[in-house]
Amino acid sequence: MSDDVGRRGRRDNDDDFGPPLFGDDLSASTGDSTREMDPSDSLSFGDADTGPLPHWTSPPTGELPTTLITGNHPVQDPTDDLDVWSSFSSEQPVWSDDPAPTGRMDTSISSRDDRGGPEMFDDDAVDPSVPVPRGPGRITIGTDPTDERMGRPMPKSRSRSGRVDPSRGTQRPGRPGAPATRTSTAPAPSGRDLPSAVAVGLIITAVFIGALLWKPWAALVVVVVVLALAAVEFYDKVTEKGYRPATVAGIAACVSLPLAAYWVGETAIPLVVVLALGAACLTFVTSSGIESSPLPNSAITMLGVVWIGVLGSFAALILSWSNTTGMANVGTDTLFLVALGVVANDVGAFFLGSAVGRTPLRAWISPHKTVEGFVAGAFVTVIAMVVVGALDRSDTWSSYSDLILLGIVIALAAPLGDLTESMFKRNLEIKDFGSIVKGHGGVLDRFDGFLFTLPAVYYLALVLTPWLP
Repeated sequence: MSDDVGRRGRRDNDDDFGPPLFGDDLSASTGDSTREMDPSDSLSFGDADTGPLPHWTSPPTGELPTTLITGNHPVQDPTDDLDVWSSFSSEQPVWSDDPAPTGRMDTSISSRDDRGGPEMFDDDAVDPSVPVPRGPGRITIGTDPTDERMGRPMPKSRSRSGRVDPSRGTQRPGRPGAPATRTSTAPAPSGRDLPSAVAVGLIITAVFIGALLWKPWAALVVVVVVLALAAVEFYDKVTEKGYRPATVAGIAACVSLPLAAYWVGETAIPLVVVLALGAACLTFVTSSGIESSPLPNSAITMLGVVWIGVLGSFAALILSWSNTTGMANVGTDTLFLVALGVVANDVGAFFLGSAVGRTPLRAWISPHKTVEGFVAGAFVTVIAMVVVGALDRSDTWSSYSDLILLGIVIALAAPLGDLTESMFKRNLEIKDFGSIVKGHGGVLDRFDGFLFTLPAVYYLALVLTPWLP
């Protein structure tokens, strides 16, 4: 209604602004308002005149403008048949190592050119002049778009833009999906200080043999001290590398396990392990939040408990045999032979392996541990056991067949302990776990060969029962 009023108002006031531009009777004013206007002077659209436009209240007719019609066929936009939503239904997710479909834009990392940008076209299959449908990039399965690594400890010396993952030995990229560049993370090997190593080794051997000859519980004290120092070294080093283990619970378990095994027996080992796990979990349950990384830190805590505490407690189980009536020397003799075999294996592998070793046993763990050294260490170990039998230095292991089997078991288990410790050191990017034992590194570095050997010899002795006639 307001529009009609406005129109009437404007028509009434036309005289104030001059003659109307379009008269109802096809008249125009050129100074004479009474002259009839010639039809040829009126505004016209030519032969294709569509007539007056419909009123805005009229329903749409559905007709196309004549400018887009050629003859009886409309002229369409050449890109009208491109469905921008087709990529969501027709293009399936692909694995990151699958070849890219021909003619499609590939935004995966493998299709980047030398300048770092995506290759837009395949020159052999696509004409760049043809329009390419717009749509989202391909979904690449196998990448982490969020790069969330909450709870994964990292070395303090590394930044987030370019950090080294100690579990893989690779340079991790600062953005998700970028290819990792493998680098060598092992520290450069250094020579062993042989004079210091020999002197310290003789002192340790003298203390150990003196404890064995005196009382079984004295040897147990040596075992407990060694395991406690090894646990301290382990938890201190993993803490230095970014983990946050339950250190108190771990060290307490490593000390309690040999004591419980000596006085109660092997049935006490599962109980102590369960208590250690409960203490570790309670430590993280009472923490301030998920930032304490309970999963990896609980795992690293229990690794120390099992690797050092449980395996080392078998030395206490072997010593406990000497407390049995009629088996006074069984435990001490067996533990002495274990120590002799491990030392013989280490010495043979070191000296003969250094002289003739050419083939790495596991190059990614330690290039200096060779197959030739492994064979030489095994040979020296068995020879040492045979010499013990020939000299009749053991009241328990007197059979040559039992001694040879003992030597073979030690020759297989001791290198496994050595390789395991070297593997963990490489993963943590360290040379030694400590520097307590001069010339040898840490306590854990010196006694790593015993950890897998002790349970192996314990169960071998239970099968062979060499103390029986």
